[in-house]
Amino acid sequence: MLRSMYSGIGAMRNFQTKLDVIGNNIANVNTYGFKKGRTIFQDLMSQTISGASGPSAASGGTNPRQVGLGSQLAAIDTIHTQGSLQTTGRVLDLAISGDGFFIVGDANGNNQMYTRAGNFYLDSEGYIVNANGLYLLGDGGPLKIDSNAKSLSIGADGNVTIVDDTGNLQLVGTIQLAKFANPDGLEKEGNNLFRETVNSGDPQIGVPGANGTGKLVSDALEMSNVDLAEEFTEMIVAQRGFQANTRIITTSDEILQELVNLKK
Repeated sequence: MLRSMYSGIGAMRNFQTKLDVIGNNIANVNTYGFKKGRTIFQDLMSQTISGASGPSAASGGTNPRQVGLGSQLAAIDTIHTQGSLQTTGRVLDLAISGDGFFIVGDANGNNQMYTRAGNFYLDSEGYIVNANGLYLLGDGGPLKIDSNAKSLSIGADGNVTIVDDTGNLQLVGTIQLAKFANPDGLEKEGNNLFRETVNSGDPQIGVPGANGTGKLVSDALEMSNVDLAEEFTEMIVAQRGFQANTRIITTSDEILQELVNLKK
């Protein structure tokens, strides 16, 4: 009975974590470039009452007798599936159709982080930055647009071109994308940013459309890959699992109460 109570307590704690992940997914259903999380459970150790025995001349073999001791949290995955693209008509709104991440960092190209959110802007000096002021990095570092540029365009290959004040077409630079051997190993930093870890592998940096990276889509943004129908279904399952484990604790407590009352 004590085993069942502790199994129920551990499972309730795990389902609370699952609900926390689901709540974060639903909260970010409209966050550009957001990648949903997924909670994975696994069984805990089992107490062996008797081990297995092999067949003999007089009798057959027997299977082991074990009592499980509950569940535990195995992993919280980040699902990097492609989100749908929303057309915005704004040239500095960029989406990646395929694998890869935008590279952002400081003015010297250091402290690099990675994002799928492509809502970029121009600062007062003409640099392309994200909503937090981090510079979008290209082949030569931060990309800067001349203040006299009459128009700006960004190609699927990442080439950033302008029409200058003399009417000539001028290449500003090329946006680069980073790809990882294990994108699930990236660490979320908040603000739609990811940071590489020892398990993500080193970034493989290249131009869009090369070495397995996706192509850029200008005038569009990638939406969150959260599916509300799926999240609500998972929330119901987690709620029912939580309730079922509270009943385990309640039932075990009632049986213990009956044992205590035997002496009366």
